[in-house]
Amino acid sequence: RAAKAARTVVIAGVPDGLLQDDVMSDILVIHFQTSKNNGGDVEEVLYPTRTKGVAYITFEDQEVVESVLRKHEHRLQDKRLSQYYPLKVTRYCENVSAVLVYWSIV
Repeated sequence: RAAKAARTVVIAGVPDGLLQDDVMSDILVIHFQTSKNNGGDVEEVLYPTRTKGVAYITFEDQEVVESVLRKHEHRLQDKRLSQYYPLKVTRYCENVSAVLVYWSIV
């Protein structure tokens, strides 16, 4: 098994404050376990985090990280959400805050 950091992705654009945190975590797990989203078995979801609208997802296998990152567009959809939400998925890195600042500029 690869190190946990290598099996983790950072998700930005998670709708904040719409649903209870545990419900949003469940929706994220469902999204990232679905084959149409190039997903696989999720080991852990870290949500909420200190950064609003950001979650960390750790997969059981590193290959799933590569597969998820190859998907061009992730849209978070669920019957409990009134619309879809585009998500930005990137590889986990130690300097996540710099990545998030970049996203807010782009």
